[in-house]
Amino acid sequence: MDSPPAPAPLPGRGVSINPPNRFERLHVEADPDAPPEERPHPRTEFFFDRTESLLTANDSPDIPFTIGLNPYRGCEHGCAYCFARPYHEYLGWSSGLEFETKILVKLRAPELLRAELSSPRWQPQSIAMSGVTDCYQPCERQFKVTRSCLEVCAEFRQPISIVTKNALVTRDRDVLAELARFSATAVYVSVTTLDRDLAGKLEPRASRPEARLRAIRELSTAGVPVGVMTAPLIPGLNDQEMPRILEAAAEAGAKFAGYVVLRLPHAVKDIFGRWLDDHAPGKKARVLDRVKALRGGELNVSEWGRRMKGEGIFAEQIRDLFRITTRRLGLNQERCVLSTAHFRRPGGTQLDLF
Repeated sequence: MDSPPAPAPLPGRGVSINPPNRFERLHVEADPDAPPEERPHPRTEFFFDRTESLLTANDSPDIPFTIGLNPYRGCEHGCAYCFARPYHEYLGWSSGLEFETKILVKLRAPELLRAELSSPRWQPQSIAMSGVTDCYQPCERQFKVTRSCLEVCAEFRQPISIVTKNALVTRDRDVLAELARFSATAVYVSVTTLDRDLAGKLEPRASRPEARLRAIRELSTAGVPVGVMTAPLIPGLNDQEMPRILEAAAEAGAKFAGYVVLRLPHAVKDIFGRWLDDHAPGKKARVLDRVKALRGGELNVSEWGRRMKGEGIFAEQIRDLFRITTRRLGLNQERCVLSTAHFRRPGGTQLDLF
């Protein structure tokens, strides 16, 4: 018996499927016999996240921060490769289409952040924003949760770093410039590809490459320390672009750079495999074979020390090319270290620092 036809790609969405939730027994699938015109185009829904805490801690040696802040759960950008997709399964939803259409908004985030920074238990240290989902995804234009959190950080002179692939970050360059006066912020703009068409398919609701480079230029001009993340590097799809991305970012004013190799945890393996079927079928075998070569024969490795960069000859080639290119361009000449020296609790005294 033939299997039902795969659903067609959805315009403006990274994926068209909702793979089963690994924690749920039941799974709903759309009628494969329904004609395309009768299938409703999924709309984005927003939900109020009633969390009572905001800052999260991790002890992973692979991640260059200990404390994270994520204003949203789920992400409208719809990046087919996103490693954060499986987190939606803890909410009873799917890693697929539901991850990019059901967004939890932490409207109380600024209030919670102020309370946590005001607490005498808070030991001043840097916070990273967007460790999981992008804090400048499209709905930030409406909700402004990220901006409100940055305003709290500026009031406390609390150091905070940001990673984003949305040019909307330039909206907040006034607050970021104020934080930069106290060495309390840095922004990394993620540039996956310079190919506008590929970016539109791979990251459908994120800013296009030229807008991201423009964001780097505007932030740099405003005095905000800015870097570029060539992430993820997808072997056989965009890895050959790394030198050109670094060159374009350096020309725009980036001073720092980093990279992460593609990760395919849990259902992301199936989601990204479907994306390859839809948009790059001729490259699918090569891409997945290269991923396995980087991951010891698997599509994903979760062990610390191996999951971010991969291992083996291809991982070494990527690492060497990155080092040679950044050295040639003068990137990463200095470490980007944020300072807690100016942290203050409004209304308090200098004794609050001790």
